[in-house]
Amino acid sequence: MTTDLAGLERKAAEQAAARAGGQDRLSGHIVCDGLVRIFRTEGVEVMALQGLDLVVDRGELLAVVGASGSGKSTMLNILSGLDEPTAGIAKVAGFDLLGMTAKKRLEYRRRIVGFVWQQTARNLLPYLTARENVELPMRLSGRRSRRRADELLEMVGVAHRAARRPAEMSGGEQQRAAVAVALANDPEVLFADEPTGELDEATADEVFGALRTVNAELGVTVVVVTHDKAVASQVRRAVAIRDGKTASEVRRSARLAEDGTEQQVSEEYAVLDRAGRLQLPAAFVEALELRDRVRLNLEPDHVEVRPGESK
Repeated sequence: MTTDLAGLERKAAEQAAARAGGQDRLSGHIVCDGLVRIFRTEGVEVMALQGLDLVVDRGELLAVVGASGSGKSTMLNILSGLDEPTAGIAKVAGFDLLGMTAKKRLEYRRRIVGFVWQQTARNLLPYLTARENVELPMRLSGRRSRRRADELLEMVGVAHRAARRPAEMSGGEQQRAAVAVALANDPEVLFADEPTGELDEATADEVFGALRTVNAELGVTVVVVTHDKAVASQVRRAVAIRDGKTASEVRRSARLAEDGTEQQVSEEYAVLDRAGRLQLPAAFVEALELRDRVRLNLEPDHVEVRPGESK
């Protein structure tokens, strides 16, 4: 599947502006503020999220990265309505996810969000064709449109597999069909949890290309949780989560070089929360052998961080 990345990015920006309808950008389409999730098992409490902050603009394509156990999948489960937050703020498309009733949560999952799992077997019913899988959410919502199902399958590049069951499709084709299923009821937000985790590099590029296409064509906000650095490097903004908090983010942009050629520039930032806390990159901590406490010096245009006295 061939993708014009620059063209898609321009189209995504146009679609995002059209769908925003004058919404205040600072409010965000997705907002997490001091988000906390505590799991209690046999008297033991585990804080999966420890005050996570995140704002995602309407129509944005965002990658969320982090090591296993960092809290990224917990965050995604909360935002998709599959789990409930313990404390803090979590809002998506105006829906407040803290304390939401069961009825409201069901409506939210059916109408506002779509979800793509890592495991291909969780995304598609094996006894239905690709087209029938896409039509099923529509039928459950009281409508059915074969034409719309075919349009979505065409958009993600698997229209030629519309009459095939999952077992007759490759893993990449199944995941692209799963994207079409997630979009069946025209959600405002699409969440994908490691959608390329079981695929080789070439096939993963095709699946991510499908996500980029629907982001551009439909203006849907897309949040992808991934450990795949190749995927994370293809988005304008990638946020890293560490120990249940937003640790850093990378922003990419195109700039003109002196010779007139276009160059991709990446800048990494540490994320400062509302209380003024930030996580230093692990490589910095190790390089300077920072332990327990550090010295801070306020300079005219920067803050200097130095190792503190040893105990």
